[in-house]
Amino acid sequence: MKPFNFLLQFTSGQRKGIVALFFLVILFQAGYFVIASYDFKSKEKQSAEEKEWLAFQPEIDALKSKKGDDKKDVIYPFNPNFISDYKGYSLGMTVAEIDRLHAFRKTGKFINSAADFQVVTKVSDSLLAKMSPYFKFPDWVNKKQSAAKQDAYFSNEKGSGPTYSKEEKKVTQLDINTALEEDLVKIYGIGPSFARKLLRRRADLGAFASMDQMDDFTDFSPEAVAGLRKNFKVGAAPDVNKINVNTASLQQLSRFPYFNRNIAKAILTRRSMNGKIAGIEELSKINEFPVDKIKIIALYLEF
Repeated sequence: MKPFNFLLQFTSGQRKGIVALFFLVILFQAGYFVIASYDFKSKEKQSAEEKEWLAFQPEIDALKSKKGDDKKDVIYPFNPNFISDYKGYSLGMTVAEIDRLHAFRKTGKFINSAADFQVVTKVSDSLLAKMSPYFKFPDWVNKKQSAAKQDAYFSNEKGSGPTYSKEEKKVTQLDINTALEEDLVKIYGIGPSFARKLLRRRADLGAFASMDQMDDFTDFSPEAVAGLRKNFKVGAAPDVNKINVNTASLQQLSRFPYFNRNIAKAILTRRSMNGKIAGIEELSKINEFPVDKIKIIALYLEF
């Protein structure tokens, strides 16, 4: 009996369907083997690549570890007299130690050495050894305390309150209106950029009329302002640039450091309405006028 004679019992259409099904089965089988073969080769290739990458993993881990070490906080030099709560906490000080420092500073006195810092705050030797290399004291602070003054405070550790006082060295004050950049940068907290900023303001004004004008530089640190006040003074009869309020143009008024464009416009408006501005008191009624600096401003104005 021939192997395909059983097909004769089916109709012609049925036989065609069976043959088509047979070919489809063969086609699916062939496709499966092709896909399986490709997947196996792909896995083999992927496995080889993974092995190659894994060979570098120890080196990658070492680089990550080194990068993490580089991110450690850097401590920059600072004046221990001005440690904030956050700064003190980040350096390892306790709340009590920080409070002792702040209480001492409220008396208007200064710490002038690492030894003074430990006496005032009572930090441990280990913490002092960690912090003191970064202490930076202003040049204008006299670090050489008289033995009698130091003993008066240090012996008070068992007493009721601090009696420590600093003895500042006498300095020869220079005229702020003749000072050069090289004179200004000697002050702690005044670098070349701040020195040039101060000199530009002096040029705009012609001269400073009062050392209180150092407070106008809000980006200067308290130490820098204190250093300027201590080492400089305003000489006799400073030659300031006078502005005539009743004849100056909008541009001239706007350039005056204590005015802005809005104030300058308001001055022109008031001048056109009244014909003339009588004095500084009339200007003080203008919106946004810096009345807190009216005494200094008056030194630069004419009516």
